[in-house]
Amino acid sequence: MFLVRSAFWLTVAFVAFHPRDVDLGATASALSGQALAAGQQVVVSQVLKHDCVLLRCAPVAPAGETTASVTLPSNGVFQQVSSPGRIAPLPRPRPAWMG
Repeated sequence: MFLVRSAFWLTVAFVAFHPRDVDLGATASALSGQALAAGQQVVVSQVLKHDCVLLRCAPVAPAGETTASVTLPSNGVFQQVSSPGRIAPLPRPRPAWMG
């Protein structure tokens, strides 16, 4: 009932206060188009910033800099460090009065 009452009063308020000479559908479409164009521009600029084929390229060091070589552990396998304490939080115990 609350949702029906809210929808009714919001509709009444919109009808009473809406701007007379504004086409809301056209305005929403224009704003949506602008948002899509801006999003596409950001994505394209980020993709074109890197000169890589399928975004799988090795980092390139600027001229004059040397890169440090990566050494693997002696057994050739990376070992994970276990985190101390609990992995995930446990829920609080149920109160005695709840049974």
